[in-house]
Amino acid sequence: MNLLLLGMNHKTAPVEIRERLNIACTEDFNLLGEILAIPGVEEALYLSTCNRVEILVRSREGGGAEERLRELIFRHGNLSGAELARCLYVYRDETAVRHLFRVAAGLDSLIMGEPQILGQVKDAYRQAVEREAAGIILNKLLHRAFRVAKRVRTETGVANHAVSVSYAAVELAKKIFGTLGDKKILLVGAGEMSELAARHLLKHGGDQLFVANRTWERAVGMAADFQGTAVEFPRLGEVLREADIVITSTGAPGYILTGEMVAAALKRRKNRLLFIIDIAVPRDVDPRAGDLENVYLYNMDDLQEIADENMAIRKEEAARGEEIIAAETEEFLAWFDTLAVVPTIVSLREKAEAIIAGELERAEGWLRNLRPEDREEAALLAQAIVNKLLHDPMTSLKEETREGAARAYVAALRRLFRLDGAGGEKGEA
Repeated sequence: MNLLLLGMNHKTAPVEIRERLNIACTEDFNLLGEILAIPGVEEALYLSTCNRVEILVRSREGGGAEERLRELIFRHGNLSGAELARCLYVYRDETAVRHLFRVAAGLDSLIMGEPQILGQVKDAYRQAVEREAAGIILNKLLHRAFRVAKRVRTETGVANHAVSVSYAAVELAKKIFGTLGDKKILLVGAGEMSELAARHLLKHGGDQLFVANRTWERAVGMAADFQGTAVEFPRLGEVLREADIVITSTGAPGYILTGEMVAAALKRRKNRLLFIIDIAVPRDVDPRAGDLENVYLYNMDDLQEIADENMAIRKEEAARGEEIIAAETEEFLAWFDTLAVVPTIVSLREKAEAIIAGELERAEGWLRNLRPEDREEAALLAQAIVNKLLHDPMTSLKEETREGAARAYVAALRRLFRLDGAGGEKGEA
């Protein structure tokens, strides 16, 4: 098959090395041109994300493509020999196919099951097609990878269940309120994680966002980013009466929301539920607030515990995804083996037809004494005999392909029938 995949990812290379490769290999400076210029490389795919850089090629046997690809990564990443040896992984043929399928399905990602990587693989494939770097093998392989990703996503729960703290907050909010369609969100502080949680909540239907921060300019700027409303910090208790979801992350040394503040706000809420997410360390919200009726208070540890539990569930689902990938890998390899079988079958039939034509030509002396219709019948009889003789070998060869054992039979047929020179075997170049 001569498929070769070289790469580095979050598991094998620290971020500073991935940064070097990623900066050197942006879309404006795509390595496909250099990869295709390597002698022996016939098809190529180049994938570069913040967590991985991978090169997948189909090359001619004995062309030395692997060493040249290593040199290319070494040069563009400004790596030392030790860094290259420590961080680079190399997969061939079946293991390369299986790895690509796992990447596309999100099973090799930093966050298992994340969907973004599939879009990135599709972008890499689009670039390969635009640069005419994808041929029959990579076209088939990438379309199969997209199918695998869809199957894993729809047939398993590997993409379900929030595994980040910010997504866990969204999941909890949905469980508490059912829908986020008309819910008002109060963001207290400017922590990165709380801001991310707010973005997720708005994306999933949150209606309106209020931003309170001790620095007024910061509150105004963030509110503008969210198309929300800035709130002066002293008005926090007032806005608390209107909010349905509160996210706090201030870095203050003491409680920003005391039990008394929350209790006072509840008196004006008419039994409406209040969901408070305290992402700050130290905590922003008095734990006693969680004891109040209609208040749901979760801190960083609570959310992390939920995320960890969900990751365990995803890992269980990933085992089912691996089964799908194993089956799809076998199917792709079986398809590839047919590429070696088809030329042999064609060569065998062409040789048989050439023999028929030669024998009929040699028998032309007595055949001309027959009526035209009899001559035609004689030719058809010869063709029928050959077809019957070839039927069993060809059928068996196709069956062996499905069993993954066709290569030895192909070699035997080509030698027994002296087919060398009558057509090479695709996929073996």
